[in-house]
Formats: sequence, C-alpha cells, structure tokens
Amino acid sequence: MIVVACLSRTAGCAAYGQSVNVGFYLGESGAGPIRPLQPSISAPPVILQSTHEAALDVVDLADLKRRALELFMPAQTEAVDFFAFDNSYVRLPDRFFARLRPTPVAAPRLVRLNKKLAWHLELDPGKLAAPEGVEILAGNRVPKRGEPLAMAYAGHQFGTFVPQLGDGRAILLGEVIDRDGARRDIQLKGSGPTPFSRRLDGRAALGPVLREYIVSEAMAALGIPTTRALAAVTTGEPVWRETPLPGAVLTRVASSHIRVGTFQFFAARGDLDAIRRLADHVIARHYPEAVDAANRYRTLLDLVISRQAALIARWLVVGFIHGVMNTDNMSIAGETIDYGPCAFMDVYHPGTVYSSIDNMGRYAYGNQPRIAQWNLARLAETLLPLLAEDKDAAVKEAQEAIDAFATGFETAYAAGLSRKLGLFQPRPDDLSLAQDLLERMARNGADFTLIFRRLCDAAASPDGDAGVRSLFTDPSSFDDWAARWRHRLAEEGGEANERRAAMRAANPAFIPRNYLVEEAISAAVNDGYFLPFESLLTVLSMPYEDQPAFSRYVDPPRPDQVVHQTFCGT
Repeated sequence: MIVVACLSRTAGCAAYGQSVNVGFYLGESGAGPIRPLQPSISAPPVILQSTHEAALDVVDLADLKRRALELFMPAQTEAVDFFAFDNSYVRLPDRFFARLRPTPVAAPRLVRLNKKLAWHLELDPGKLAAPEGVEILAGNRVPKRGEPLAMAYAGHQFGTFVPQLGDGRAILLGEVIDRDGARRDIQLKGSGPTPFSRRLDGRAALGPVLREYIVSEAMAALGIPTTRALAAVTTGEPVWRETPLPGAVLTRVASSHIRVGTFQFFAARGDLDAIRRLADHVIARHYPEAVDAANRYRTLLDLVISRQAALIARWLVVGFIHGVMNTDNMSIAGETIDYGPCAFMDVYHPGTVYSSIDNMGRYAYGNQPRIAQWNLARLAETLLPLLAEDKDAAVKEAQEAIDAFATGFETAYAAGLSRKLGLFQPRPDDLSLAQDLLERMARNGADFTLIFRRLCDAAASPDGDAGVRSLFTDPSSFDDWAARWRHRLAEEGGEANERRAAMRAANPAFIPRNYLVEEAISAAVNDGYFLPFESLLTVLSMPYEDQPAFSRYVDPPRPDQVVHQTFCGT
C-alpha cells in the first residue's frame, strides 16, 4: 500500500494507523520480477498538519548567509567569458540558496574534458582545456556572469526526514542555453564547504568523481535521462576519509538541480509562498505545458510523476540500481541524478543490493518503482495547499495523481521488456512471457545483460540458442520458455535480421560493469594511470554496437572480480 503519509516523525501526526508497504513482489519462487503496482488507500491520511504546521528544529537562514560570507574567498579573480550564462534560479528569493564562491585548490589538473558535450553547450573546448579554463573547472576562478550559489533542500534519507540538507559540497555556477534551446545548470561538485556542509569538508575524492563521470556518461549513451559530466579535475590536495585520497572536482551538467527535497525544505517551514514560487519556476523551466492548464499545479504533479515512472522503467530494463533513492536524490526534471553507490547488475535477481549503507534492501533493484512512488507521494504532500483550497479535495487530487504512477510505470516497463524480446506488436500476455524469463534467470544465476544481448541472435536463428543456454545453470530451463517465445515471434512475422537489428538497439552489449569501473578507478587513484578510465569511456559511448577490439568489456566478472558492495562518495 502506498499512501500519502506523514512527512516527518517530528510532526506529531498520525496516518490513521496505516503503514506504508515498500516491499517488492518476488513471485512464488521468491525470485520473480517486480509486479504491476496497485496502490490503494483505505482512509484519508493526515498531511497538511504534518507538512506545513510542524515546528521543526532547523538552522536559521540568516545564519546561513552569515556563514556564506565567512566562506567567501575574495582572492579569486573573475575570468574571461567562458560561459554565456543566463541565470534564473538565482532570481528566486535569497532563502532558496546561499551565495558563495568555490574554495580554491592548490594545483588543479585536467583529467578529462567532455568535448562533445562542451560543443553541445556552445562552449569552447579549447578555452576550457587551457590553464584559465581549468582554473574555472577547479573552482579557483569564477567566470564572468557566474553567480555561484549552494541550493537549499531537505529530504527523506532511508525513510527518515531531515529538514535541512542542501548542497554540502556542490556549487551552482550558473545556467547556459544549449544548442537545442534547453537550459542547463553548470555545477561544480567537490568545490569546498558551504553553509550546508554539516561540518564536512565539502570536497570529493577522485574515485567517486570518476565513478559519476563513467556511469552518468554511460547512462546518456544508453539513452536514459541523466545529468552529464562535463569535466573532471584533480586538485593537487588530499581529502581525508578512512585514508588520504587524491581530491577532485566534477563539473556536472543538469536540466536543473531542483529535487523533491527542494519542495520539502519549504514545506517543512510552512513557507507556502516559496512553494508556489518554486512550483511556478519548475513549470516555466521544465513543464511549460502546465502553464495554461485548469489546475496547473495538479498538471505539474502529473507530469513529474509521468517522467519518473518512465525513468524508473528505463533503469530496470538495463539493470541499473541507483543505490540511494532518497527524496533529495530525485530530480524534478526526471533525470537520473547523484551517482553514489550506484551499480549495474551482473547476475539477475530483483533483490540485488550493492550499496554498503542499504542494509535493509530498501533501494534494491526490484524495489525501485515503489520507492519512486513513495518519494512522489512526499512531493504531493508539499503541493497540497496549491492543489485545492479544501483539504479533503487536495488529498483526493494528490492521491489520484500518485495512483497513476502504477499505470505509467507498468506501461513503460512492459514496453521496454517487449522491445528487448523483439516484440513490437503488443499482446496481453507479453509481460507474463518476459516475467517468466526473468524468474528463470534469477533461479539460474544468469547474467542480465548477456542474456538479452544473445537473445538477439537467437531471435534470428535457433543456432543462437546455445549462447543463451550456456548462461543458465540448468540450460533446460531456457528451452521450454524459448519454444513459447518463438511461437510468439512467429505471430508477429517480419524479417529475422530486421528483428535482430531492432533488438540490438534495445539490448546493450556494453554496460559499466562494476569490476571494470573499479579497475579504472583503482588505476587512477593508486597509480595515476588514466588509460583504463579513458578506454572504458570509449567503449561505453557506443553501448549498442559490436566493438571487437573491446570484446573483454562484454564479459561478466570472474568469481574473484565480483564487486559485492559499492560506496557513497561522501
């Protein structure tokens, strides 16, 4: 049951004894895929009291501004024109952010510049790669028309509400308009302490910076909405974690960095004016189709939910696990954001967890749709005063919107699985056929990516079956399923090689396998050797193409290469 429940334990409200079920359906075998969601509510929950009238112990915003001034570094010089900034978020009231500059570093060195992305952003790669450009990418200089700031937000972290989080190690330099006319944030991550750092150093280690660069660019190449990596720069300074590690700064590009937690920040303070301003800003920037709607805020909620449903479905069909789906890590724009302990599955199982901090499996692979819906319910809570003047009417609007997530996700997920199986004329039983395969894969320790890639050849000829069967511990488990699949393919007709080509466009040969990512990071961090990092990026830029020269990147890990845990970069 997914309900629009209390925002915070400190709110002192009750949800009429209801509990939120965030488990996932594992099938009768205990290893099946996520099933279609059926959220329901048996009694109206209490929301307004908890969200907008709670007395929360939070840091005073005036104190944030004082601390921002203390962090200001006047020694930084203003650079020449590198970015044609056209900033909008900074035009919102000051309580939305803290203004401050990045903290300079000792000896910045460019590791990687994404020249193709720079071109798309109408930036000059040559200027960015020059010493003055690297100074900007490291945070030592602020470009002209840059208006650096750290954004305020709150969030539910593993289900517990934290009323103040914010950009603790990231600074938004400004916004640019790309070649498609889309507005993009330019943000430095690892750029030093901010008023939101909570006594941490605000820095990033090289390993997490490279991980985010690799995985976010891989997601972009796979066609999945995501933030992007424009550059990685080493700082010439250590960061202190369990051991000293080389420091780095990532330049991240996003449609925006507005999160579900941004709305929660103001809802927790009862700041309805800020919620309305933020909602209007999001509509203008991301959802202009809501401007003339009869209820623009309900339309906004519907559109955000629709994008998230489609996004999560796309995660699942490539085997991606975000790892830390807190509400402060969910983008209002519908992009994948905040690549911390993320990973791609090798062996398929819906209960797969890699994150070292997810001890209870809250953010397991198969649980991601329900967590996304739970997070969106938290967003709906913040919008209640805008949905309707009457409290009960507002709750009804919110619940209807949240319930629609199930249909949106199921439709997108079923379509994605069908494409992977070469089924392009939808039939009612196609999802069951796909789910049966997934259950068999889970019981047989089959590699998720290889199974679907090899099915492309099997769809063209039964001669391809051997490659698929070899991935099952019990190869016969594939055989009767394959017979039903071929019967279904025959119902569609079509030319075999055309189907294979279409399936290859839906089933990547290359993903950022965890052991390959760790190899690249280890070489860079321990030996200062970046060739594995560069090679992996090259391979992942064309995930759907056969690349014989990089055939080893297709292989799953040997037993001694298996990565069992991934870690947050904080």
